[in-house]
Order: sequence, then structure tokens, then C-alpha cells
Amino acid sequence: MSNDRVKIQHTELLSDNWYTLKKVTYKYLQDDGKWVTHAREAYDRGNGATILLYNPGSRKVILTRQFRLPTFLNGNETGMLIEACAGLLDKDNAEDCIRKETEEETGYKISKVQKVFESYMSPGSVTEILYFFVAEYDHNMKVSEGGGLQHEQENIEVLELDFDEAYNMIHTGEIRDGKTIMLLQYAKIQNLV
Repeated sequence: MSNDRVKIQHTELLSDNWYTLKKVTYKYLQDDGKWVTHAREAYDRGNGATILLYNPGSRKVILTRQFRLPTFLNGNETGMLIEACAGLLDKDNAEDCIRKETEEETGYKISKVQKVFESYMSPGSVTEILYFFVAEYDHNMKVSEGGGLQHEQENIEVLELDFDEAYNMIHTGEIRDGKTIMLLQYAKIQNLV
């Protein structure tokens, strides 16, 4: 990692509870030639992957619903969020991760996935890059009920929705998750369903 305009001065570990939160003090060379000192916190939870399962024949998509504490703390009355299937990479590559997460969360065993883009979702405070995928599904791929893993304390509801209904849920505010909005908009622009 090299940038002649950035000089890391000090890194302090603030938390290593679930993932790591660090306070980084650095000097930054401005366009006017002056060095300024900044201190910022960066949360490192690893990188992740997300996927939209779609069926062009039935014009349906698979999404999930689960409780998300941070949204509850920030005014989401129930804390429930409708989302595209997603997970952290851990030691997997993005494609292997999303195949595994898809089966665990939705119960669909998929083999062919298409990476469509990657994005920093909250670059002001979180280091994570999220890899976005799409994949076709049909009911022959259903191998379990999904719902996540008990030992990971997951309690995930699997939703099969008409694409137009899911897309409209962005406008009604029923879908407020950034990755899900991005994938539904991608599907709309690309005419996947």
C-alpha cells in the first residue's frame, strides 16, 4: 500500500471484541503543499459478498429478512431488514463464500454465479469491500429450508417475491438495505427478470 501523500503516524487498537476498531493518526499532503494531521477510526470486519437470486421465467427474486441491531438502535422500530443474501468472506474467495452463504441462508444450492461489481459500502469508517453477484435459481436447486446457521445465531426468514413487488419496496421504504437496493436496480437496468 503506497501513497506519497499519506504518512501513518500512529495506530491504536480501540477494540478487538468481534472485529477490530482502530484509531489511526496520519499526515496528509494537501494540494497546497501543506501537511495536515488527521485522526480517524476505522472498523475492520473483513470483506464480504452478496447475491441476488432471480428467476427470469417466474419473474421472482429470493431475499431474506432478519433482525439487525444497528438499524433498531437507529430508529428501525422492529429492527427487521429485508436484504439480499450476504456473508463475510472469512478465508474463502468471494465466489466460494457466496455459494456457501446462499445455501446456508436461502436453502438454494447454486453453482453458476456472475460477479457484477464490487463496492466500498461505508468508506468513511469501514474497511470492507463488498463483492456483488447475481445468479439464476429454480426450485430444483432447493436443498433445505435455509434460515442460516444456529451456531452463528442466525434466524433468517427466506422470502420469494415478485420482482416488481420487491423493486417497489424500495420506494415504499420496506427495503432500505443499500446492497439490496443496488442489486435490485442492477437487475432492473440489465433486464434480468
